[in-house]
Amino acid sequence: MDFIFLLKAAVLGIVEGLTEFLPVSSTGHLVIFSNLINIYEHSSKEFVDMFNMVIQLGAILAVVVLYRSKIIDTVKNLFPSATTPVTKSGLYFWGMIVISSIPAALIGIPFDDFIKERFFNPVTVSCALFLGGIWIIVSESKLRGSKTTPLSQITITPKQALTIGIFQVLSIIPGVSRSASTIIGGWTVGLSTVSAAEYSFFLAIPIMFGQALLNVLKVQANLVSGEWAALGVGFVVSFVVALVVIKSFLSFLQEKPLRFFGYYRIIFAFIVLIYSRFFPFVEM
Repeated sequence: MDFIFLLKAAVLGIVEGLTEFLPVSSTGHLVIFSNLINIYEHSSKEFVDMFNMVIQLGAILAVVVLYRSKIIDTVKNLFPSATTPVTKSGLYFWGMIVISSIPAALIGIPFDDFIKERFFNPVTVSCALFLGGIWIIVSESKLRGSKTTPLSQITITPKQALTIGIFQVLSIIPGVSRSASTIIGGWTVGLSTVSAAEYSFFLAIPIMFGQALLNVLKVQANLVSGEWAALGVGFVVSFVVALVVIKSFLSFLQEKPLRFFGYYRIIFAFIVLIYSRFFPFVEM
């Protein structure tokens, strides 16, 4: 067993758990840190790309655990009834999630290999982080309202769901951030920051599950035992870390502006670009 390989997998699991639900791009951070710790010396690029997608399921599982009451409630009240209006039924709620997922599925699946080949490198990610940071700062100043209404107290309309889904398409480019694009999309249709963030959590379930399944099917037949072990370590670590981060993030959003994440993205992008100038990354 290659313990250094497992240690690097755990590091990436921490990175994933910390960044999946923050508007800083978990995929972008995984691309950069995969290069910084040179996990490529232990396995192929195909495995690392798959690994970075699949461990995101650990963070998604954290959403399922933390919001299990809401999820169970949507199952119990799946269909409208005398006591459950259409817009409060589970079928309606998950229908909106499906609508929001359609744009990303239509564009992300056909262009998955192209995007990985052209955009999964630290320099491209850094540029996306920088521009995305500016986007967050400008959007918050123009679109963010003062409401803190949670998702449980509002009803997403099909038009709002589709608009958020269109914004989410931008996140197929690593470094943009699915969380940032969906929150900004939520602001655009009038949602509070908290409700937009919570909606992005649920929206992550089908999107990330689909991406992970697609990536596993592509390479699973070629995986060796050490790679399966690394995958397991990354998954578990990302799950544990994400459990802590989600609650902290929602508390932060109720009191603090999102622009701090924008500043972080810009600074981090500059650091990575300067680093790459003097110490070229292993895998580009």
